[in-house]
Amino acid sequence: MKKLTGVLTAGMMMLGVSNYATAANNEVYLYTWTEYVPEGLLDEFTKQTGIKVIVSSLESNETMYAKLKTMGKDGGYDVIAPTSYFVSKMAREGMLKNLDHTKLPVIKELDPKLLDLPYDKGNKYSLPQLFGATGIAYNTESQDPSKFQSWADLWSPDFKGTLQMLDDPRELFNIALLKMGKDPNTQDPEVLKSAYEELLKLRPNILSFNSDNPASSFISGEAELGLLWNGSARIAKNEGAKVDMVYPKEGTILWVDNLAIPSTAKNTENAYKLINYLLSTDVSEKLTLNIGYPTANLTALKRLPKALTEDKATFLTQEVIDRSQWQVDVDNAIDLYDSYYQKLKAAK
Repeated sequence: MKKLTGVLTAGMMMLGVSNYATAANNEVYLYTWTEYVPEGLLDEFTKQTGIKVIVSSLESNETMYAKLKTMGKDGGYDVIAPTSYFVSKMAREGMLKNLDHTKLPVIKELDPKLLDLPYDKGNKYSLPQLFGATGIAYNTESQDPSKFQSWADLWSPDFKGTLQMLDDPRELFNIALLKMGKDPNTQDPEVLKSAYEELLKLRPNILSFNSDNPASSFISGEAELGLLWNGSARIAKNEGAKVDMVYPKEGTILWVDNLAIPSTAKNTENAYKLINYLLSTDVSEKLTLNIGYPTANLTALKRLPKALTEDKATFLTQEVIDRSQWQVDVDNAIDLYDSYYQKLKAAK
């Protein structure tokens, strides 16, 4: 889902733009997370419409944002998959088209609980695809979950040098701010400074930072305790890992990966067709079965096996959701988050 990486060079960002500028009517350019397009998922779309989908792998919201900024009016993509807090950021900066809901009949199939959320009231710019949250993952054979029912428990000296953290500044500050009883979406410099000081106390417990494929460490046994996204936990379980999740008493941070149309898109009509397809019942069911993240499509949800939907690590209970908060854009304060985060990673 969300991964902070270094900004790509301008030259790398411009790859493929010249080809895109001459895109034909039978093409559509999709920029999404690699695991969200498993093999064969788009075959039926091309068969039905005659439209070829050119897919680019999205490494992080930050890279996507920087890439689109560099491309400017020449564009580069017709459909993108920003996470909730980046929808609000990009909409505010004029980077997303206003959606014509009359061209998106798939809306009626979507879960009302995932519509009209704080990051995009009225779904003017995006439609939800997959729902996610961050929890404490643990090896069920070597760890006692009663020892980490609160975010504060991760600060225990018992966990020195054992924790895998997600490589994302917001994720780390989220847990510190929740531990402190503060708003995880704060823009207050003094509060962020205090949260950084709390994270410095946690630093001796951190073994690694991993957002590229965080499930892999739990699958291999390299990590036995740390942060994971709910879909990553399901991936680990599917690979036979003895893993489960705890969502602490303070609640967690909720997010949605969405589909949106950049303001620079050239193949807008094809973009609408692709969004309707990707959010449709059959495709949504197939995707959730493949990667675990709960789909926004209600009919697809009803089709899923109970072994998946009753897995409380992947499909959060309403009680957990009610005590949690949605992650939203923090505007220019993100620079302060990132500055502190880089200092934290460099600390020993």
